[in-house]
Amino acid sequence: MCGIAGLFLKDSALEPRLGELLGGMMGPLSSRGPDSAGFAIYGDGRPDAVKLSLHGESEGHVTAVAGRLAEALGKELSFAIRHTHAIVSVPEGDLAHAEAWLAAHAPEISVIGKGRRMEIFKEVGNPVAVGKAFGIETMRGSHGVAHTRMATESAVTTDGAHPFSTGTDQCLVHNGSLSNHNSLRRELRREGVKIATENDSEVAAGYLTWRMRQGQSLGQALQSGLGDLDGFFTFVVGTESGFGVLRDPIACKPAVMAETDRYVAFGSEYRSLVDLPGIDNARVWEPKPATVYFWERGQ
Repeated sequence: MCGIAGLFLKDSALEPRLGELLGGMMGPLSSRGPDSAGFAIYGDGRPDAVKLSLHGESEGHVTAVAGRLAEALGKELSFAIRHTHAIVSVPEGDLAHAEAWLAAHAPEISVIGKGRRMEIFKEVGNPVAVGKAFGIETMRGSHGVAHTRMATESAVTTDGAHPFSTGTDQCLVHNGSLSNHNSLRRELRREGVKIATENDSEVAAGYLTWRMRQGQSLGQALQSGLGDLDGFFTFVVGTESGFGVLRDPIACKPAVMAETDRYVAFGSEYRSLVDLPGIDNARVWEPKPATVYFWERGQ
């Protein structure tokens, strides 16, 4: 099953409400798989820093690790603690040192995302409870994606929850199942793509990262996936500048989109869209199979 949502704000006046609106979209999708949930929020960023999204066992744990990381780098780091996660802003020149230190001295910490603007929050539990634990409703930004999961191919864990990020400011949520993910995982690892879990959706995220490293745009990478990713899927992908949607060639999974002059929204079901502002006047449609949709800031 699984439920996915995405929201791209055209009107900057809505940006203070991004978390509130995206979180509200997830409640109606809870019945599609309430074992874990996650959110990616694209908010403010600095051109000279990268934000690391760190997951630990508790608030105290990630707070202590963030402090130790600052000491190791010999710098005062800006970081925010939300539930079991720390969002740590690291100067770009210190990023490699920070990642190496975390791997060597805090291997129990999962780096679940990094980017100038992207922050990822995910945890085991119902999406309403997960959103409340992280304070998603208070977060601002230009766009975001979200997921509620029914685990089918891997354990119910925080690391197995969506969104998955294998590239800077890039993440993916997925409804469906891939049949060739084991062979692709081996190939991607040989190509240097880091894949930490057995979840097939992380393989899809890694595939897009690999294609984009080859010089493809996100749209081109998604198009390539139609030939290389075997199975049924609906993807919603976030990047620093926008978000994209792709369904498999026979469109197995439900999907609906809505667009107004203020936003573009995606949901697994229409009921996830009904509380968005102006939805009664939105253009509502079902995205076509095997068709890449993408919106960017500045369009």
